[in-house]
Amino acid sequence: MTSERRRLVGRVVSDKMEKTVVVAIERRKMHRVYKKIIQLTKKVYAHDETNEIEVGSLVQVVESKPLSKSKRWVVEKVLETPAGKVLQPITGAVVIEPEPEATGAVGVEQEPEAPQVEESQS
Repeated sequence: MTSERRRLVGRVVSDKMEKTVVVAIERRKMHRVYKKIIQLTKKVYAHDETNEIEVGSLVQVVESKPLSKSKRWVVEKVLETPAGKVLQPITGAVVIEPEPEATGAVGVEQEPEAPQVEESQS
């Protein structure tokens, strides 16, 4: 498929049709007046040739020619199954910083020592 086609990521919300799944695509948008971030959900019908995609799967869909009255998308790949198994990792820069090493026993917090105050004789 060409790179000019739109690709969207969404969750499968229904798989009751033959070779078709309903994918909910969520996007976040700031309200013009109130400046609150709201979630907008759009449902699209996508073609599933294998008919094996389950409800709850995270999928990537791509635009295609009209396949029926309301179906204009094709499932390109399954990114995650409903059980949480990642089939296709999402590419991008992920930075994981290591946690600082603790000194002393594990699970025991050490209190900082109080500064020594010297008494002066006047």
